[in-house]
Amino acid sequence: MDSAVSESPVIAKIPAQPEAADPVPDPEEGAQDWQLDHTRAPIATKVVVAGGFGVGKTTFVRAVSEITPLQTEALMTQASEETDDLTATPDKLTTTVAMDFGRITLDDDLVLYVFGTPGQQRFWFMWDDLVRGAIGAVVMADTRRLTDCFPALDYFESCRLPYIVAVNHFEGTERFEVADVREALTVPPHVPVLIMDARKRYSVVETLLAMVEHALEATPE
Repeated sequence: MDSAVSESPVIAKIPAQPEAADPVPDPEEGAQDWQLDHTRAPIATKVVVAGGFGVGKTTFVRAVSEITPLQTEALMTQASEETDDLTATPDKLTTTVAMDFGRITLDDDLVLYVFGTPGQQRFWFMWDDLVRGAIGAVVMADTRRLTDCFPALDYFESCRLPYIVAVNHFEGTERFEVADVREALTVPPHVPVLIMDARKRYSVVETLLAMVEHALEATPE
């Protein structure tokens, strides 16, 4: 006699599907066309910002840098009272003891590395290293103490580095015309003289553009 065999239904086990992973960000997302063109690279150039003590060099670099600027500031102490004149900047608490450094992309293929020099005479020995390889310089001036920028003007004239003069206009001070500043500093006619505000990015960018244009005219090669 045939025996009836009862079989339990077999349930096929379907392997669990892996959870969808988060999309991997495209490393080229948001990049500009020139950045994706591996046949060309941006031109990196070096510029220097110089001038007297407390004229606004650190503010200049900080206002324009697209990266967190490198600053070598130290607190001022009583030891510097006899050498650092704070008459025009009584609220200044720190000073640059080595350099300021920032970076700005001016065009698709032009990147500027901006180096700010220390202003006090005891740190001038660093200037020779900071200006090495620079295409030009911005000499900052304060109309309340124009004589403070004379050493920088003499330095760049002697080393034949193209430069422009940028008068940092401080609030509450008298505003002078460019022609008057040029005459007071005896700056040659071919050297651009600008009135600017080191706190405002657009003003600093205009100053750097003027410096690059002047450097290209002075040394087109």
